[in-house]
Amino acid sequence: MPHFEIHAADVDAAKSFYGGLFGWAFEPMPGGEEIDYHLIEGDQIGMTKGVTGGLMRRHGDNPAAGSPVRGGTMTFEVQDCDERYTWALSNGGAEALPPTDFPDIGRCAYVEDGQGNIVGMIAPEGDS
Repeated sequence: MPHFEIHAADVDAAKSFYGGLFGWAFEPMPGGEEIDYHLIEGDQIGMTKGVTGGLMRRHGDNPAAGSPVRGGTMTFEVQDCDERYTWALSNGGAEALPPTDFPDIGRCAYVEDGQGNIVGMIAPEGDS
């Protein structure tokens, strides 16, 4: 099963950001208390779905804002790329790539999450 992890200096702020952006819920992982590890549950992510994810306290400092991509870029499907992009910017996110149309693919945007990560969202062509 594929798995991804999001690293955050402020786990509560990251949970609030991703919970609001994608509707995710977070459950503390038994045995992960020392690193403040939480499992992600969403309509496409979770223990009974095709991919799992975790959110954990970052080891070390956040990468500098605006620096090159600092790890794997996660991109998630959304219904309205522009609306989710606006939500992200209003809730602690920063611009990485404004909503852009890609022919035969869809409308895509990237934001910084306030924790040193870049996350993408895409409304596939025909969905936006």
